[in-house]
Amino acid sequence: MRDNRIANVGVGPLCKLFGKSRQAYYQKYYHTEEVNTQNMLVLDLVAAFRREIPGLGTNKLYRLIRPSLHLSEIKMGRDKLHSLLQAHNLIIRASRRAPKTTNSNHWMKKYPNLIKDLQIVTTEQVWVCDLTYICVGNDFNYLSLITDAHSRMIVGYCLHPFLNTEGCITALEMAIASRTKEGAANSLIHHSDRGSQYCSFQYVSKLRESGVNISMTDNGDPYENAMAERINGILKVDFKLNRLFKSHAEALLATKSAIANYNLLRPHMSCDYLTPQAAHLLDQPMRMHWKKKQGRQSVST
Repeated sequence: MRDNRIANVGVGPLCKLFGKSRQAYYQKYYHTEEVNTQNMLVLDLVAAFRREIPGLGTNKLYRLIRPSLHLSEIKMGRDKLHSLLQAHNLIIRASRRAPKTTNSNHWMKKYPNLIKDLQIVTTEQVWVCDLTYICVGNDFNYLSLITDAHSRMIVGYCLHPFLNTEGCITALEMAIASRTKEGAANSLIHHSDRGSQYCSFQYVSKLRESGVNISMTDNGDPYENAMAERINGILKVDFKLNRLFKSHAEALLATKSAIANYNLLRPHMSCDYLTPQAAHLLDQPMRMHWKKKQGRQSVST
């Protein structure tokens, strides 16, 4: 009986009980409804981008959805977005990367580091490249990547079942075919670690045929090829290529999708928050939104 009386109490008496007006109550009610609706729209936008870039962090995610927020007249800053993602357990947690090794203990010729003090100001000035592994069944496939150091655009790649020179050469041929600058062959530098694939006769011959200068790390220190290492990490973490694939075909499909979305969708701090494809087309010095650390090479993307 007592519960029924409480249930029949109107809004007015309850507002008086708490020292509030009916107007204030309804203003708060409709404001809460509007905020909840806006939050659902924001979460839908987040879900749409996370489908393409599953590991995208809050900062870059905010820059991607900000134009849509403006069009929808939703006032939400980066910190508020972070709180919303946190409330819905959507924060990306950083994971530790597995260590990688490069076989530089071989008899083949190694080349000097040509980019140590070089200022990179344009596309097709420096390519950086590296190899990483992809888990396929009970074995590994090996992903060769060639990235333009100015725009961060992946210009050549190949996922190969074996750790040999063939996959690296296929990626190199794709990169060479993507070139657009006439008469710039002598100025392009190809920078890699001292792995046997990059020192092989076939690979070096392909570079020389294309008029590309050869540069390598001095002593195999991964920090001397930090940009290429960082691109590997982005594809594995942000685009979830670090998962187990059932077959080479499945892994290849995921790799193609990841690289396309990386080039077209993911903004870079080093490129004034442009996507790699947009930065590649712009081809001019860009503002960096990070501070270079003293000592070792620092790369932020």
